[in-house]
Amino acid sequence: MKVILSEDISALGSMGAIVDVAKGYARNFLIPQGKALEASPGNLAKVEQAKVKYAQAQAKVQEAAMGKVAHLEGVGVTIAQRVGEEERLYGSVTAGMIAEALESQGYEVDKKWVELAEPIKQLGSYEVAIRLAPEVKATITVEVVAENA
Repeated sequence: MKVILSEDISALGSMGAIVDVAKGYARNFLIPQGKALEASPGNLAKVEQAKVKYAQAQAKVQEAAMGKVAHLEGVGVTIAQRVGEEERLYGSVTAGMIAEALESQGYEVDKKWVELAEPIKQLGSYEVAIRLAPEVKATITVEVVAENA
């Protein structure tokens, strides 16, 4: 069955794409969930209008993110952690901790935006990317220091 996607679905395609899926998948999941419409000329026109609105909204989000990059780029945060032997941390520094440290400095950052390949487990200085929009990143410096006991 041919359907028109009304939102981005990673396994199928992007919004507005016409894809061929199993009838059961379309009728039982995609269409009732509002994720797709049956492929017809009328529905294609609806999706094209929605695509234009979506692009405008994404442009606004992108523009706002570009404004935040200027303020956030090069910011440094210091996080104190308990340390064991060989300067290894007892816990680890996570994306949530970095987001909290940034918020305490007055920057509005969600922990989902912090891109850490893996939690930080040693003392030192680290460059961390903050993804503000799909193609907009800012880089901050995270300094992990030993906590005074």
